[in-house]
Amino acid sequence: MDHMGNRAHVASLPMRIAAGAFILNSGIGKLKAGEETAGAVHGMAKNTYPFLEGVPAGQFTKALGASEIALGGALLFPPIGDALAGLSLAAFAGGLLGLYLKTPGMREEGSLRPSQQGTAIAKDVWLLGIGLSLMANAATASGRRAAKGRRSRKVQRTEAAAD
Repeated sequence: MDHMGNRAHVASLPMRIAAGAFILNSGIGKLKAGEETAGAVHGMAKNTYPFLEGVPAGQFTKALGASEIALGGALLFPPIGDALAGLSLAAFAGGLLGLYLKTPGMREEGSLRPSQQGTAIAKDVWLLGIGLSLMANAATASGRRAAKGRRSRKVQRTEAAAD
């Protein structure tokens, strides 16, 4: 791994593969979505995010599908570092959880607990957890590399002083 941490850590690969394959498949499905499915996907999104009202349902669904394909592909492509992959995944999951929190009927009255209707989106909290874990792994690895570099330089200075 180079000094910038521009690659996936081996320990991160199972998380990245699970989330990446799931999101990639979802994106492919959205690119193939018919008018009815596109209308449903767009309808939920525009009810929660009114600025999407003016975007045609088919165009929105295809753009969302393309975004999911890009994110899923990034997660499955190890040269994209854990920090960037995690940040991208956390942002995506944040949008999904925004739908969950803002859409009426997704939660039980006065609670964060999902209603039957909200369970399908509330479960996406695992994507946020994976994204945050990838970012934490990258930060921890970066800190370890920095500490190792400081120790190495100290040893070199000590050896040079002894000469």
